[in-house]
Amino acid sequence: MIFAKVIGTIVSSQKDENLNGKKLLLCKEVDHNGNPLNSYHVAVDAVQAGEGSFVLLSYGSSARMTETTKNSPIDAVIIAIIDNVQMTN
Repeated sequence: MIFAKVIGTIVSSQKDENLNGKKLLLCKEVDHNGNPLNSYHVAVDAVQAGEGSFVLLSYGSSARMTETTKNSPIDAVIIAIIDNVQMTN
């Protein structure tokens, strides 16, 4: 799983029919503190995230295991909106 911040929306009028009705969001990978890293992902939104949300992405074949993404040609899905990260030392 990957920490990310939603930075935009993807609009596509022509796409695979299994993507119809799915919200695509542009996400920038971040560390656990929300500091930006150098990778970007396009992810299907399964949790009603919005621009600026700190989220958790599932990537690869696991991304197709949610109710929202079954049988869809995707690589990344937003599976949680993060409220807080607690670390113990």
